[in-house]
Amino acid sequence: MSTSPTPSEREAADAAQREKEAAEQSALPYKWTQTISDVDLTIPVAGSTRGRDLDVRITKTHLRVGLKGQADAIIIDGELAKPIHVDESTWTLETLSSGGGGGGGGGGGGKEIAIHLDKSNKMEWWAHVVTTAPKIDTSKIVPENSKLSDLDGETRSMVEKMMYDQRQKELGRPTSEDQKKADLLEKFKAQHPEMDFSNAKIG
Repeated sequence: MSTSPTPSEREAADAAQREKEAAEQSALPYKWTQTISDVDLTIPVAGSTRGRDLDVRITKTHLRVGLKGQADAIIIDGELAKPIHVDESTWTLETLSSGGGGGGGGGGGGKEIAIHLDKSNKMEWWAHVVTTAPKIDTSKIVPENSKLSDLDGETRSMVEKMMYDQRQKELGRPTSEDQKKADLLEKFKAQHPEMDFSNAKIG
């Protein structure tokens, strides 16, 4: 008979999962970060690379980045995890400052492609940029408080509710909306004990 893991076992499993995730992400040819509303990628390229050498295509559901005329120089080519607003998404080729060790990317470093993707749905986290890449555990994401506090009260509570609901859904538990309906039904049942609620459905 299996028993639930102890807190220390759970902690060890979480640490192993974080380590595996970090290794998978560091093996990607790009680095990426996200907020609840957008995704940013940086891709190191050779210092001799010019904008006209690049083949960057951003569509609502697809991202392709490579060097023109070189079939084997495709850096990213895949379906995006979620749709984006193309008009609000951009890319630039930036020269890295000589003092800022760019992390030793391929081809001698020196420049990087910076890509900004504007999420269509600003109420969900992405598990990966393109569907072929390894996923991260979005239930472990803790947004920076400073970012949340920048939002007005109504938006902030909406974001917090969305994050709670997403976590509950991933854990197979009722969302705040389901809970609210269940609570209302319980209250109604208490007020009307004479009614039969055995076949009542919520939803």
